[in-house]
Amino acid sequence: MTLCISLAARPSNLGTRFHNYLYDELGLNFVYKAFAPTNLGQAVAGVRGLGIRGCAVSMPFKEDVIALVDEMDASASAIGSVNTIVNDNGHLTAYNTDYTAVQRLLAQHGVPSGLSVLVRGSGGMAKAVAAALRDAGFTDGTIVARNETTGSALADLYGFGWAPEAGDLQAGLIVNVTPVGMSGGAEADEVSFPSATIAAATWVFDVVASPSETPLIQAARAAGKPVITGAEVAAVQAEEQFVLYTGVRPTAEQVRRASEFSRA
Repeated sequence: MTLCISLAARPSNLGTRFHNYLYDELGLNFVYKAFAPTNLGQAVAGVRGLGIRGCAVSMPFKEDVIALVDEMDASASAIGSVNTIVNDNGHLTAYNTDYTAVQRLLAQHGVPSGLSVLVRGSGGMAKAVAAALRDAGFTDGTIVARNETTGSALADLYGFGWAPEAGDLQAGLIVNVTPVGMSGGAEADEVSFPSATIAAATWVFDVVASPSETPLIQAARAAGKPVITGAEVAAVQAEEQFVLYTGVRPTAEQVRRASEFSRA
């Protein structure tokens, strides 16, 4: 049996249920487990030494893991952020399927690239989002981050502006890439953008996957705004991870069922 795992500060069952559902569906001799490492270096060494085939990487490890792998795929090196490691006989290659997921969803939903953008957050996932937005043709953007060092650096990297708070800023597309609204977190019940910012937006996007109906998504729906949810991001990026681990591409219907099962 082949083992794949995830490394996260606050592991959830979403990835575990998604991958294991597809392993069973497709008759693959794989199993997926979630872990919360207390020492990232030792955890990655375990991936290598124990022959673990694949490893998903979540906050806050997406940048720290770079020094621990052997090779960076272009999807990860261009962003400087990792969410997937593939182990080929002890050789660890890092990828970023978050970037792929964001680009695919923007295109599938038909979000116009002429919209201005507010991106709240400046961590590893925010790098993937900002890169995907820029490469999709979004040029008028602002990174909202309290940390001026990381926020302004991310903004400069992709030609966006920086602001410490959303305040009275407005944009056609607003994107939350922080833990605000995440179940189990200190800010689980908070909305990541002011109500006026939500009201002025054309599209609302929250990358938080659990719950899928975050306070931001609920507020956006109540305001009649079209949304892209973190559940969608999670499903697409997990699909790409699944392909990297197994070499098998599930059908869209299989991915849909796996995503629904992961949240049941």
